[in-house]
Amino acid sequence: MLYTFVLMSDILGQALHGYHHQKSKTKLWIHNKYGPKEEMPIATYFREEDDMPDIEWLAVEQCRGKVLDIGGGAGSHALLLQAEDIEVTSIDISPLSVAVMKDRGVKNALGADIYTYNQGKYDTLLLLMNGIGLAGNIDGLKRLLTHFKTLMNEGAQLLFDSSDIAYLYEGNFPTEGYYGEIEYQYEYNKQKTEWFSWLYIDENTMQAIAEEMGFTMEVLIEDEHGQYLARLTVNA
Repeated sequence: MLYTFVLMSDILGQALHGYHHQKSKTKLWIHNKYGPKEEMPIATYFREEDDMPDIEWLAVEQCRGKVLDIGGGAGSHALLLQAEDIEVTSIDISPLSVAVMKDRGVKNALGADIYTYNQGKYDTLLLLMNGIGLAGNIDGLKRLLTHFKTLMNEGAQLLFDSSDIAYLYEGNFPTEGYYGEIEYQYEYNKQKTEWFSWLYIDENTMQAIAEEMGFTMEVLIEDEHGQYLARLTVNA
């Protein structure tokens, strides 16, 4: 019964597992509340280094010391780090994603919720593919940054990417909340998740929150589409 419940709720994990083991051609859809549903190509989670965008490639290159890969997905970033003999732990809340990571060769893949994870301290916290978005909203981001401090060694860094999605609104911004707080729903194999919140945060807003929470922020790279890679370090 528990396994059936996990399968029903772990939609993204099902998609990754089906693609990895059965080469399933079933599509993964993302529903939103601002436009039509969009297909999320599952192959994106299985990219090799040459297929990754510059932001992800640079983030992996900047990793140092003991690394915690948060929201590891199918383990592509962890595998690159392992290949460079970097000690990396990759965590994901999805049991099936963790199974995929292990099958692909990630040595230390764990099922865990980052909000309660407390298994040691690290020199680099890594959140890619807009992994910082799991905060859901601005208040969640502040709680997450507070928790991250408990996981960071002295001199550690937090590497993440995000983007400014102001273009979605064409000037007609929502009257309540921050415009980068988005509601999504996954659909795979005729099953849907509950609606969940995801955060996209522009550089200026992120800079202000980082300073408020006691971090220094450095933008490492940005592109013409409002996407950027940033590094946070804890103020001395």
